Amino acid sequence: MAINPKKVEFEISRIIKGKENVIRYVLAAFFAGGHILIEDVPGVGKTTLAISMAKAMSLAFNRIQFTSDLMPSDILGIYIYDEKKKILYLDLVLSLAT
Repeated sequence: MAINPKKVEFEISRIIKGKENVIRYVLAAFFAGGHILIEDVPGVGKTTLAISMAKAMSLAFNRIQFTSDLMPSDILGIYIYDEKKKILYLDLVLSLAT
C-alpha cells in the first residue's frame, strides 16, 4: 500500500498546530530515506509529532529518552574487528522496555 505524503501531512496537521514547516521538513526527510533529529525545549510537541506521524502511516512508534551519559553505541552497538581471525563482530546490547 502506497503512502500519500499529502494525506499524512493533513493528518499530522490536525494534531500539531503552527508547525507546518517542521512537519514538511520531517516528512521530506522521512520520504527521502533520511534521518531526523528533533531538538527543542521540553513541551513543544516533539514526541506528539512523532506519534502522530507514525499513526498517520499506520507504523509502530518507540521512543528513546536520551541522557547526558548515553552514547550512540549504547543503542546501535559497536563493531569490533579481529585482525588475527579477519572477522568483524557486532557487539550489541538490546534492552526491551516493558
